[in-house]
Amino acid sequence: MGYSHLSIVERGQLEALHRLGWSARAISRQLNRHHATIAREIKRSCLNETYEALPAQRSYQQRRVSSVPTGKFTAILAEELQEKLRQTWSPEQIAEKRRLDGKTFVCFKTIYRWLYAGLLVAGEVKHLRHKGKRRKPVETRGRFLVGTPITQRPKEVRKRETFGHWELDTVVSSRGKSKACAATFIERKTRMYVAIKMPDRTAHSMEIAFGVVASQYPQATFQSATTDRGKEFACYTALENVHTIKVYFADPYSSWQRGSNENGNGLLREFFPKGHDFAGVTDEDLANAIRLINGRPRKCLGWKSAHESFMEQVSHLA
Repeated sequence: MGYSHLSIVERGQLEALHRLGWSARAISRQLNRHHATIAREIKRSCLNETYEALPAQRSYQQRRVSSVPTGKFTAILAEELQEKLRQTWSPEQIAEKRRLDGKTFVCFKTIYRWLYAGLLVAGEVKHLRHKGKRRKPVETRGRFLVGTPITQRPKEVRKRETFGHWELDTVVSSRGKSKACAATFIERKTRMYVAIKMPDRTAHSMEIAFGVVASQYPQATFQSATTDRGKEFACYTALENVHTIKVYFADPYSSWQRGSNENGNGLLREFFPKGHDFAGVTDEDLANAIRLINGRPRKCLGWKSAHESFMEQVSHLA
């Protein structure tokens, strides 16, 4: 049972039993408390050998207020820290220099916390080298907080021990050119990379693209899919029901949880750089790029190509 302080109700019961002449051990058994707790409470709060609940409760509340630590933050310390921040010192440099100089030590994480709370330089992260980018922001883009999170994905999927687990994403055209984009798929174990053109980045287009890819291989080729929470994956329930797969969603701003797909998209960008309009990309051009990507020998595959590794796994399914 977790530790808890005496309540005003318990103090009232204690007062009544103490007036009846009960011992501390007898009261502790009645209140289901340790006898030392009751003995300390009586000794601390007895007035003229009589325990009174209300004065004891007031004394307890005063002790609780005074027990809260005030912390290290002061106006003088804040000014010293702000001066160093304006001189482009990082919080870690400030903290270590103060430690070496024998001044009151303040952990660099505490300085960051004060900065983000607005206690230092009005909370402006422009004084930091990385401008606060390393602090994970709250996801504010079009998102849906449903589906199965990646934390529930089986361990063998994360370790790439089994075949048939894919990562999905989209590669878009430059803003203002067109809505055309490409749905990209990569199998985690073999690194087989597939891309399908889509007219727009909608859930309906993604559902069609997934169906096109899935129809080219045996059903057991697709066991699960890991995606981000982009609006195009709002069709996840249809994918799970129609293709009998499990869809897992990565955490916001955690592209490393879909590292294979991000790497594959980077390889595709070698052929179609950022700003390229996918509306002008022919199916032949896209297929040729995918063929070259999957035909390269990969160190992580023992210098086999992704295509060779993938077909070997598919042959086992057949």
